[in-house]
Amino acid sequence: MSWLFGYPAKKQEDSTSTATTSTSQIDSQLGFDASTISDVSSIISTPGGLDSSRLHPLAGLDKGIEYLDLEDESLNAIEGSQSLLPSRGWSDDLCYGAGTVYLAGLTVGGAQGFLEGLGKINRSDPGKLRLNTVLNAVTKRGPFLGNNAGVLAILYNLSCSTIDGVRGKHDGFNSVAAGALSGAFFKCTKGVKQMAYASAIMAGVSGAWVGFKASLGY
Repeated sequence: MSWLFGYPAKKQEDSTSTATTSTSQIDSQLGFDASTISDVSSIISTPGGLDSSRLHPLAGLDKGIEYLDLEDESLNAIEGSQSLLPSRGWSDDLCYGAGTVYLAGLTVGGAQGFLEGLGKINRSDPGKLRLNTVLNAVTKRGPFLGNNAGVLAILYNLSCSTIDGVRGKHDGFNSVAAGALSGAFFKCTKGVKQMAYASAIMAGVSGAWVGFKASLGY
């Protein structure tokens, strides 16, 4: 008997109002009336539909360089933790620090090996032998220094992050203490004397790094 009283018409009105509401929500999200769009050119020409200037290869250069995409994560909130580059925590410091120091050690060691290889060349040797002599020296010094420097950087960043978490802030003391601990741990299998030497050297390097950052205002 419901068809005698027009219930289906009411249901149809409800569905029509729901469709109208959803259409208005879509229009508000897009910023323009979607019913006026017929093809791609109309999307581009519609005011507020698409900013074609953003598609230019040089668009956004006036906004500066964005070092990190920090849409979902916030920067490290520990006092004094922000340095030359923005950091989200110990993982960023570990990646940047270990990677940079490893590449620096690899470069310096490779240059040292290159010079040593040139010094070992005999003028009477053929060209291939000279090349092999230089390459052997480079591959001997470069990876050795790079690997050791990378391990020291990993130990330093882990120690520094631990001390930062315990003290609740980051300062020069944390860096020097982390350097001393990482140097001692790096040579822990060589005896107390070697541990003391390595600890003193790493503490000095860390102190120099702190002074360099202070000169830059960090």
